[in-house]
Amino acid sequence: MTSTGSAEASWLRPITTGSPLFSRAGQVGYASRRLSELVQGRPPGITGNQWSTAIREGFDLVICAAADGRPLFAVEIVPPAAAGSPEQRAERMKSAVCAAVGLEVLRVESPTLRGADHGRRIVEYVIDARGYADATAPEPGGGEQPSVPFRDIIGRLPDGRSGHVNDLGALARTAAVEAYVDRKLADPILRGLHVRWKNGPAEGWSWAEVRPGRCLVERVQLWEQRFSCGVDPARLAEDLATVAVGKRLRDLDAVESLLVDRDQLRRDIRLLASRRDELEDDFAFDHLCAD
Repeated sequence: MTSTGSAEASWLRPITTGSPLFSRAGQVGYASRRLSELVQGRPPGITGNQWSTAIREGFDLVICAAADGRPLFAVEIVPPAAAGSPEQRAERMKSAVCAAVGLEVLRVESPTLRGADHGRRIVEYVIDARGYADATAPEPGGGEQPSVPFRDIIGRLPDGRSGHVNDLGALARTAAVEAYVDRKLADPILRGLHVRWKNGPAEGWSWAEVRPGRCLVERVQLWEQRFSCGVDPARLAEDLATVAVGKRLRDLDAVESLLVDRDQLRRDIRLLASRRDELEDDFAFDHLCAD
């Protein structure tokens, strides 16, 4: 799951200054680094305009090998950029440079999640998931070896119940039940769906029925650029959308203007289902389209 030391890696500059934000499994995470700090000169195939724009862009976190500071992957958690906006053009140029130098990137697009609040937890999660996937991978030529996927491991949750300990949305689900008991929500269950677009991102939705017939909906897109999360990226996108719902529900007064009609949400899900030819896998949530 980790970088293989390809020829492109020679363009990457080790990080040797500043204190890491955290250390985990032989890797260290640095916060808020510009691309100019990671790349040693303009790589072949990158225009001057692409280069001058890209090097001003940054990442929320850069994960390096603890032994030598070599960048392994970078993470950004950003609001979705509007089509044709300067932010979208800058992102394309940054992506082109990262591809040219072989830098792995995990990009999370969410209107609610932020790198400062959620970046470290997401990175620690994928480091653990990648390590687990490596440790449980079958030996070459050894055939399939049964193992429980990282996301499906059962254990004790923070509230004492048994459940999926690697569900990032577990705390939000527990908080929703507590809010329902306190009569702050119309429904205690956080629902969701996930898909993966062909040659595109994974996408996850999550929603809570805050008032009867009125829902708070969060959507997250997750891009794996030369990167593997160690888990199904679509399920991870849904879990992150659930985390975003949980964050919004901490201030119920502030979400009133964000609520959508349950019927509108159902129409949106039907529209998503109508695009199943654009998905990597079949749409598995037709039951949510029913009246």
